[in-house]
Amino acid sequence: MAKLLTKKIKNKLEALFVPIFVYIILNFIYLTCKKRYHFDKSKVKNTPTIFVMWHGKIAMLAFGYYHYRDSKNVDVIVSQHHDGNIATKFLHLFGIGTLRGSSTRGGAQALKGAFKSFKNGKDVGITPDGPKGPRHSVANGAVVLAQKKNVPIVAIDYQASKAWRLKSWDKFLIPKPFSTLDYYFSDPFYVTDESLESAKQMIKERLMKHAF
Repeated sequence: MAKLLTKKIKNKLEALFVPIFVYIILNFIYLTCKKRYHFDKSKVKNTPTIFVMWHGKIAMLAFGYYHYRDSKNVDVIVSQHHDGNIATKFLHLFGIGTLRGSSTRGGAQALKGAFKSFKNGKDVGITPDGPKGPRHSVANGAVVLAQKKNVPIVAIDYQASKAWRLKSWDKFLIPKPFSTLDYYFSDPFYVTDESLESAKQMIKERLMKHAF
């Protein structure tokens, strides 16, 4: 019982302080870096869109999204695990909403929440290889959402000229201060008339274009 109580306290403390610490550090890194954004502004659609990104690249993607959209009108699907609690509070510091669920737990709830987000005119963010991989795999969620609501998909990725890479399953990337960040956004694309496997392959090809 004592160990369980200690674990609960530890989780609560982590969820309280880790997001704030990470938020401050990432803002510092972003401010020191040179940024370049690669997308065709004439092709940006001002309609609810699904933004897909690899799990290992999520650290700096909120900044890129704001440059692309110039708004905070997005909900991101986050797992129901403990790490998801930390991610939720971290995203809320950025003014980003969250939908709890994943391919491994709470998926139906997350999809229902995403449908509501679209109805309210919001974008939805998804890491198709999250929350536990395999790295650079594509689960069904983004395809199901895109096909049921006939919404476009945009793949986001970034490269850093200098970075740390963690020894996690997703090889999580953290840019070093004073490096150069190149953000890449695919043209919006639809998968409405594609088979499930074909649609997943389309998503993966666009995400892999600038992956490393």
